[in-house]
Amino acid sequence: MKIIRHLTPNGPAHAALQTDGSARAIEGDILGDFRVTDRVVQPGKLLAPLVPTNILCIGLNYTLHAAESGKDAPKWPVLFMKNTSALQNPGDAIELPVKNASTKVDFEAELVVVIGKRCKNVTKADALNYVLGYTCGNDVSARDWQRDFGGGQWCQGKGFDTFCPLGPVLVTRDEIPDPQNLRVRSILNGETMQDQNTSHMIFSVATLIEFLSASKTLVPGTIIMSGTPHGVGFARTPPVFLKPGDTIAVEIDGIGSLSNPVINEPV
Repeated sequence: MKIIRHLTPNGPAHAALQTDGSARAIEGDILGDFRVTDRVVQPGKLLAPLVPTNILCIGLNYTLHAAESGKDAPKWPVLFMKNTSALQNPGDAIELPVKNASTKVDFEAELVVVIGKRCKNVTKADALNYVLGYTCGNDVSARDWQRDFGGGQWCQGKGFDTFCPLGPVLVTRDEIPDPQNLRVRSILNGETMQDQNTSHMIFSVATLIEFLSASKTLVPGTIIMSGTPHGVGFARTPPVFLKPGDTIAVEIDGIGSLSNPVINEPV
């Protein structure tokens, strides 16, 4: 099932896309009990497919990306977090920070895992049973704050408003039985920048859930940004950073294309 979240006259609502191109209203909570009704709806403005309860992110999860970052492949998943206020909708702008200025804002195409059931200390073998579905994400990153300004400030560099676009749809896990066989791409102004398969992850989705749930509870609505392939902007010669007027898209097999324009932060 492909689930969208869209704006209606009564506020945000979820709907299920049908094979004939129509959409049917969803009643209930997609993180709990819900059902797809027979009521056909005309989708309004597309929103991020959910409002995450937590945004957990994994760094250096592809060998070539670790290498282009000047790092060895990690022995354990590298965890950091984003502010939930970093959420951005498909089609809405990524804002380059002006007040806390950055001149090195980068893109990171990622498969995003949505946890659908409360879990703690789950095994790798059982981990995917706790997944509601998958979506596209862009782990937008201010590299100067992350790398240059001291202290390795990952949360600062990756937590600005609009730095977590998600969408365009949430695809339930039954449609993606193997998350380790998906092509992930980023496309900047029509030019492909990243292009790799999730089979190249150092730590699989199931391994990440096992690790992240160990001695910690993952609540429904937690998203896991599973890491980005090589080809990011800061590692290129010369470096490529986002600038006003750009359009950056993340495309993943079976999910779709998440596209966002780039502007300066309004101040």
